[in-house]
Amino acid sequence: MYQYNDFDRDFLAERNAQFRAQVERRIDGSLTEDEFKPLRLMNGLYLQLHAYMLRVAIPYGTLNGGQMDVLADIADKWDKGYGHFTTRQNIQYNWPKLKDVPDMLDALGEVGMHAIQTSGNTIRNVTADHFAGAAKDEVADPRPTAELLRQWSTDHPEFQFLPRKFKLAVTGSANDRAVIKAHDIGIRLLTRDGEEGYEIIVGGGLGRTPMIGKVLRDFLPKADLLPYCEAIVSVYNLLGRRDNKYKARIKITVHENGIETIRDLVEERFALLKPQFAGVDQKMLKNIEAQFALPEFKTGSVAAFKDAYHSDPVFRSWADTNLTAHKNDDYSIVSISIKKHGATPGDATSAQMREMAAIAREFAHNELRISHEQNVILPHVHKSHLPAIHARLKAVDLATANIGKISDIIACPGMDYCALATARSIPVAQQIATRFDELKLEHEIGDLKIKISGCINACGHHHVGHIGILGLDRAGVENYQITLGGDHTETAAVGERAGPGFAYDEIVPAIERLIGAYLHNREDENERFIDAYRRLGLAPFKAALYPEVKADAA
Repeated sequence: MYQYNDFDRDFLAERNAQFRAQVERRIDGSLTEDEFKPLRLMNGLYLQLHAYMLRVAIPYGTLNGGQMDVLADIADKWDKGYGHFTTRQNIQYNWPKLKDVPDMLDALGEVGMHAIQTSGNTIRNVTADHFAGAAKDEVADPRPTAELLRQWSTDHPEFQFLPRKFKLAVTGSANDRAVIKAHDIGIRLLTRDGEEGYEIIVGGGLGRTPMIGKVLRDFLPKADLLPYCEAIVSVYNLLGRRDNKYKARIKITVHENGIETIRDLVEERFALLKPQFAGVDQKMLKNIEAQFALPEFKTGSVAAFKDAYHSDPVFRSWADTNLTAHKNDDYSIVSISIKKHGATPGDATSAQMREMAAIAREFAHNELRISHEQNVILPHVHKSHLPAIHARLKAVDLATANIGKISDIIACPGMDYCALATARSIPVAQQIATRFDELKLEHEIGDLKIKISGCINACGHHHVGHIGILGLDRAGVENYQITLGGDHTETAAVGERAGPGFAYDEIVPAIERLIGAYLHNREDENERFIDAYRRLGLAPFKAALYPEVKADAA
């Protein structure tokens, strides 16, 4: 992973000292809240429903055990003993006191972490495939590209006051695990005729106007990435709407101007910018790539894994669900579920963070990843260590065997924390997970993505859930709309609204009826929910959701 140098450390120290002075001025009244707001947002500090919230960047989801330990220490010292992992591979602290935030930032800086550009109308934390560097199906590790983009975008003088926030995601595989088609810029590494390059997608995004991104360049040579991305953001910075924040994202800019017009303007700007880079960016990239070399993989027997797999049904269930094929056949990628049935999706206690850090150091080459699905990944684990890891995880309530299943729900904080939310998300996720655990149907249902948002801003990615749930306020009453058929992968799609919404106490029974219709209508146990929906269409699912309509018609 990338190692901070003296420049990086000095830069962070200077930024943190600057913000400490700003916080002191806010506390003593020299700055009003209106004056302080843009300053705190530049440093990832929000004012939420009940308290401040600090959002910490975990660039492209990668961190080591020491960094995870510091995240745990911060949770204990300045928060309430836990942190919340988000869909942008960040961690949020929901209860810091304003006076303590500078100390939190200094603690992060000591281990090469920060909260810069995790808010505001600027380029946010660059995300990537959480299996990067380990996945059997990838062309190349996307994290060096993501790190190059992070360095380019951090405090970029032209892009600190964009029309709206701007998000980039990078994947190194044709199988998209980074949701690149729902980002302002999505980037996929590929090779063509032996040359390394990128597919560039632009104009994706969710929120109140969900759109799937369009291909701007089907192949961009590797050397052209930074000037081409700078051209895209420059064009957006000029054309993007500033008169209406709901129409300010680049997806609207692309929609209103057309992809061909945007492509022409980007190419024109790119031609001017490319000579200015003069190869410096490629020298930087080579230095970055050297820091992302694979660990020295262990060799040895995997008999302990095979013995446990055949003798322990609990371990076997976890292995079947939470392990993914690694590029080295003696290794596995371990997904640690932060979604125990009935727990808050994405919340990890300080004790759990410390145990994950210790496991990473002892068994997993000191590497961890945060996924956009709010789980934690050990990317490189020799199979001989898997029984011991499972036992350690089980001891701290982290061995739930539900990755990709109905209880592995993405959920935003909703009205429990967020000042923008119009309905609760967390209790709905908890109740769905608990109900299907009670029914013992989770593994029979198979792969299913439920995503829940507590308002139209769609932080829970509900538009691209196989089943999406959107909580809204209807005359002071929570109302939950259901969308079906969304997809966040390489076959990305925005879900279709099923019909009228459901009251808070009706939403779980509605999901139960929906799943019942799927189990009844699927061809066999291998047909996933999303595949059954694509084959059958909305009708049988809508009939299950609204049986009273069918009865009235009769």
